[in-house]
Amino acid sequence: MNTAIILAGGVGSRMGVDCPKQYLIVNDKPIIIYCLEIFEKHKNIDSIVIVVSDEWKEYVEEQVAKYGITRVCGYAPAGRTRQHSIFNGLLSAEENAPETTVCIIHDAARPLVSDKIIDDCIVGAVEDDGAMPVISVKDTIYQSKDGKSIDNLLKRSELFAGQAPESFDFKKYLEIHRSVSDDEIAATAGSSEIAYRHNMKIRLVEGSERNFKITTIEALDAFKTIVNG
Repeated sequence: MNTAIILAGGVGSRMGVDCPKQYLIVNDKPIIIYCLEIFEKHKNIDSIVIVVSDEWKEYVEEQVAKYGITRVCGYAPAGRTRQHSIFNGLLSAEENAPETTVCIIHDAARPLVSDKIIDDCIVGAVEDDGAMPVISVKDTIYQSKDGKSIDNLLKRSELFAGQAPESFDFKKYLEIHRSVSDDEIAATAGSSEIAYRHNMKIRLVEGSERNFKITTIEALDAFKTIVNG
């Protein structure tokens, strides 16, 4: 059983708007619904858990009902960090979708993920321990500890930018979260980071430039352009 955990607890501070980015309206529809509809229609997604802050939960429930999103099996509260939110989502999946074998973690503000990426991530979690989509780095990357001088030259051909969704063997991933300290969860920047640190084998699958996250006004404008054809 494959359960998608949709992260919708962000506040959208980087965009400089009062409304969190995932709830902005594009063509009379909130961005989160564009995302949920993809997972709702996907043949290999059995259930959906939505992680949402308390003040937005009622709104999300109303939108889920309005747009006929039927695979939502539960909700989880947003945590103090992204990884805490993921842990809350895992616990909700354990309670509300106990037969889950693969969890697919995705950002509500990334509403253009393709069916192929989702499929590839599921296969990766089944055949290995997990998977994440990546795209190659286009610019030369330099490492600097102080931001003023170069400390190390990095080989561009070996660098990749991670995207979402990230998929995992559900039981292994949940057990890691139960076994580590709260500080380690808080310090985790990416979903696959904590899995890799604890010896889960994470497959890299091909991502897409189209699968961007809406974190800036420019990204929002790009999404509007795509939606409007």
